[in-house]
Amino acid sequence: MLRLNFPLLIILFVSYFCMHINTVYPQTNANKFTVVLDPGHGGKDAGNTGNNYLEKEIALKIALVVGKQLEKYEDIEVIFTRKTDVFIPLDKRAEIANKAKADLFVSIHCNGVANDAPSGTETFVLGLHRNKDNLEIAMKENSVIKFEDDYKVKYDGFDPESPESYIGFTIMQEEFLDQSVLLASFVQQQFTSTLSLKNRGVKQAGFLVLRETYMPSVLIETGFLTNKNEGAFLNSKAGQTKLANAIVDGINNYKNTINVEALESELSQYRLSTEDVMEDFASVVFKIQLAASSTKIEPSPQNFKKLEPITRYQENDLFKYLYGQTNNYMNAQTLRDKAKAEGYTSAFIVAFNASGEKISIKEALNTRPKD
Repeated sequence: MLRLNFPLLIILFVSYFCMHINTVYPQTNANKFTVVLDPGHGGKDAGNTGNNYLEKEIALKIALVVGKQLEKYEDIEVIFTRKTDVFIPLDKRAEIANKAKADLFVSIHCNGVANDAPSGTETFVLGLHRNKDNLEIAMKENSVIKFEDDYKVKYDGFDPESPESYIGFTIMQEEFLDQSVLLASFVQQQFTSTLSLKNRGVKQAGFLVLRETYMPSVLIETGFLTNKNEGAFLNSKAGQTKLANAIVDGINNYKNTINVEALESELSQYRLSTEDVMEDFASVVFKIQLAASSTKIEPSPQNFKKLEPITRYQENDLFKYLYGQTNNYMNAQTLRDKAKAEGYTSAFIVAFNASGEKISIKEALNTRPKD
């Protein structure tokens, strides 16, 4: 987990600042988990134009798919900073999230550099740039403010091209840093497990749009438009859907992880705590049972609302159809929730041992050796 070290006076300032911010922006209604999706750039700001692609268009398309998927969950509310090709100032994007008292702010972008070699996904949280590359990315994304009138007044003299302007970023959003890093880690984990794109990791940099928000916030660079193959992938409907699905699963993993009360309630029947299921089970595979039928159906995504992977096995006289595969129980919860959102309201988690034999959830959750 990333950590920032500050002098005592700065820590006291941050504590005082955040305490007053919480007064203005209290927590959202517990009945709804609010996610603000922020497609980068828009309107007169095209963003990155590597290989003649337009970042503003691709970021919007990915965000719209993410929103469409998240809106299937009854306990999630989705708010967009933009849903069309319009220019939205950075401070207005943050203001939308703050006024909504959102639980998460997710800004979606596409990367680009001077040459075509770099590739991969990376997710940023707010902080002081750790290297020259991170600073350059932040400068590029922050340069959008030059499209805004009186940006120097609006952003207190901030100059997106001056490294000195980024020094103060280390004291912003400290209250939400751990949660932002957790969300970023889940998103990158999903990119790694479901896509063949290079994992460039979770990083810190000084993004203005993140500095202005008062909730866990991340900026996702979904890939490099300047890389020929990756640019084509990002510009394709299939690529955008895969990236969006990974982001959705990362958000849901985060939501399930911080919803400790619900998880503890579920685990109490097995006399386990959240700490017992945080890591992977080496000898157990969890899947989600979608349906059971005497009819033998081809286990293809087309037959199961495009969920994948789908597997089938026979138990007595019934064929049972399973979705997904993970060694992590918390990931299994996310897969189950996704299946329910797609209409499989009776979906539930099942477990298999290393030999492929079905075992009870209780037996599965008690297989890890205790320290």
